[in-house]
Amino acid sequence: MSMQIAAPRQWEWMALIPLLAGLYALVSHEGFLWWVFAGIPGTLVLASGVALLMMPGDPRVTAYMSLGSLVGVLFALPLILAHGFGAALVAALLFVGSFLVAGRTGLRNEPVYEGAADLHLDVKMDAKAALDEAVLGYFLASASVPSGETAARMSEDAVKLEAMLDANGWQQHPETFHKEPPPPERVQIHKARLFGVEYERASFDSGFTLPPELPGAQVWMGYEKNNRCVANVLRHPGAPRPWLVCIHGYRMGETWLDFSLFSPQYLHHHLGLNVLMPTLPLHGSRKIGLRTGDHYLDGDLLDLLYAESQALWDLRRWLAWLRTQEENPAIGVYGISLGGYNASLLAGYAEGLDFVVAGIPIVDLAIGLWRFVPSMHQRYLAWRGLDEKRYQDILRVVSPLARPPKLDERNLHIFAAIGDRIVAPRNPVMLSHHWKVPVTWYQGSHLSIRNEAAPRQVLEEAMGRAGWRSSAYATI
Repeated sequence: MSMQIAAPRQWEWMALIPLLAGLYALVSHEGFLWWVFAGIPGTLVLASGVALLMMPGDPRVTAYMSLGSLVGVLFALPLILAHGFGAALVAALLFVGSFLVAGRTGLRNEPVYEGAADLHLDVKMDAKAALDEAVLGYFLASASVPSGETAARMSEDAVKLEAMLDANGWQQHPETFHKEPPPPERVQIHKARLFGVEYERASFDSGFTLPPELPGAQVWMGYEKNNRCVANVLRHPGAPRPWLVCIHGYRMGETWLDFSLFSPQYLHHHLGLNVLMPTLPLHGSRKIGLRTGDHYLDGDLLDLLYAESQALWDLRRWLAWLRTQEENPAIGVYGISLGGYNASLLAGYAEGLDFVVAGIPIVDLAIGLWRFVPSMHQRYLAWRGLDEKRYQDILRVVSPLARPPKLDERNLHIFAAIGDRIVAPRNPVMLSHHWKVPVTWYQGSHLSIRNEAAPRQVLEEAMGRAGWRSSAYATI
């Protein structure tokens, strides 16, 4: 896959703006409230500004800069009470400038891949990209990076795991690792309501198992809360209607978050579809940490591999359950972000789907995660045998690029953001080459998806190609 990379710079002079913002926040005023609401985010902005000036190109720098800048802007309101409107306004404007610098430099330093749309740089795009950077900064700052004995144990387990995957032929033939699940036998359903939306809450035992000889298998199977599959269901009474399976993104899986991404008003009422929103492993009510999604992408490589293996099992089991609800139901799959990864993975295993839409999909988890691993950790892990290639080889077992899709090309759809700072544009380009279908690009970022027209346009195009006539089902 050919690409163009921006020429390296010895100095990044745009860093002068965050440097000024950080210095103003730290030295212009005194007092405890000023230091808390301006000094703390200012320290992060100043440190990242120095790093950007002297070491441009590290993607973690702009992420932390944007996070600190956004916090500084949000803290401007209490600064008014502490030091007056003028001082708070100057601090807020400097933090806004630093925020936009993070977005612009992040976009400018990202490689441009053949097959991606042209990026239109302006202040609006800078702001969209900077918001991505801020969320990425939060992910990085709160990630549980394996260290010390944990890193040593993970490296040893990874070497053992790869040997077992290779010996059993699972890397070469991933389908032999992923068994086809039976329909669930006992499904519990109860009524629920949120934000005025009435829906059903369906659940059943996952039934997922791992070969017990795999490293960490017993630990994984001991996550009891994760062994219960859960989904939100919206269905219309009367004659059968098409089912849309909506797969959420990373750190989602809570009903209020999923409804904000997959609008019941639009999907269920306007388009008139039945909707199934399954919760991915380790998310929502299945979480094993303090936050939804803990241990999925941050932490142990084995947790990631087993989480994706179970996600594929669970999603196929939900499809089997839908087919017990009615005869030959029409089923489409719509995934966004990490959900786009799982939708793409599902396309290589699930038979009989009407279409798959992969939205802003990450498809190469190994490269996507490895680029943010601190250099010291990279060197140590590689020294212990877990280098980037082994990381990729292990995750090939759950890669959407390892198997051809089960659907015709006309029923495969991809949309992506050309200014995405969370899922690099190389990911949808790679999926486009694998599926042999074009990408519908929008001039936005990962988090601007809710305000973009492309997702709805692509979904409705997928429905039309599959013979779903939305006008026949719409209720309003």
